[in-house]
Amino acid sequence: MPEFSSAPGQTTTPVPAGPAPCGDPESALRLLIVSASMGAGHDTVAAELARRAHALGHQAHVVDVLRLLPYGLGSGLRGFYKSSVCHFPWAYAGLYRAFLRPGTGRRPSGVPLARLAGDRLTELVRRTGTDVVVPVFHLAAQLTGHLRSRGLLRVPSAVYLIDFAVHRQWLHPGNDRYLCLTEECAREVRREIAVPARTTGPVAPPAFHAPAPGTAHWQRLFAGPARGRPAVLLSAGAWGAASHLAETARLLAGNGFLPVVLCGHNERLRGRLAGVPGVLPLGWTADMPGLMGAAHALVDNAAGQTAVQALAAGLPVVGYRPLPGHGEDGVRRMGDLGVVEVAEDESALLTALTGLTAHPGGRVSRLEQRRALFREDPMVPLTELAGAGVG
Repeated sequence: MPEFSSAPGQTTTPVPAGPAPCGDPESALRLLIVSASMGAGHDTVAAELARRAHALGHQAHVVDVLRLLPYGLGSGLRGFYKSSVCHFPWAYAGLYRAFLRPGTGRRPSGVPLARLAGDRLTELVRRTGTDVVVPVFHLAAQLTGHLRSRGLLRVPSAVYLIDFAVHRQWLHPGNDRYLCLTEECAREVRREIAVPARTTGPVAPPAFHAPAPGTAHWQRLFAGPARGRPAVLLSAGAWGAASHLAETARLLAGNGFLPVVLCGHNERLRGRLAGVPGVLPLGWTADMPGLMGAAHALVDNAAGQTAVQALAAGLPVVGYRPLPGHGEDGVRRMGDLGVVEVAEDESALLTALTGLTAHPGGRVSRLEQRRALFREDPMVPLTELAGAGVG
């Protein structure tokens, strides 16, 4: 696949080299996936969509919408959000409840900020010969919706809404399609903005849908500190953002579990937890399939990609102390779907984990139930839309 040079502030990422693509080169489509470096979740989804496009013989580029914003606004926005989630979660919770949660009155527009990236995005679309733009971040959805409604973006935009709870900033009536994780989300999109919405479910790389070769390595690693205790993963995302994480780890360690804390890139958090008896803190790891294969359960606080990957791998998930705002709503929605257990307090958390780890054979029976969430490859409706030439 050809690489496209980037103007300043327009960094794009080509699809990594992989197996030879299949399909007719004459019918190959070009996708531009608009992500955001807010943690790792959006970029994880973007990379998987790009991999699937390449496997089908199409071309795909990933661009960070924050890099398209001028004057360093993208970096400032990322810094503000990271500080809020990691250090002032009550502030973000207040903003979310007041303006972003569905049913809170007039929806604030993200267009004034998003449209600052409009010229750079349309130029990138022109230079790359893009057939369809795929936002996987809410600000990007505001941008493409605005451009489409003004006739400034001449190719269709299909928003892949990767949250289990519909954050209102995802919604713009100018977009052509919405691809959603659940039918409830799709109905909400249709009701709020009357745009066609299709339920595809989430995406996870193939490695999570099959036995992972790295599992034995992690089992050996856990054997020393575990001493027969079941390993339970505690997720804190790429930024290591979590509420009372050390307290939760101590609770599990004191009640017969080996808490394996996923600290992401937060080395300060990892250092603090390294001194807690009975706790195994880990930094960033690329072998999540193997790690999940060796664990007995995941304690999740965000309803993000780590939870999605666990569901694909058949790893039981317990939602506990979710991040405020859309993290809390997402965990609740997943609980309503029956794909995770939601623990309201310490006693409920211990009860849930004890039940899950006491009957490891139940993992197999839960596998098909939770994998049913993965309904359709999003590349199917994306290629349909691109091939239809909606303009």
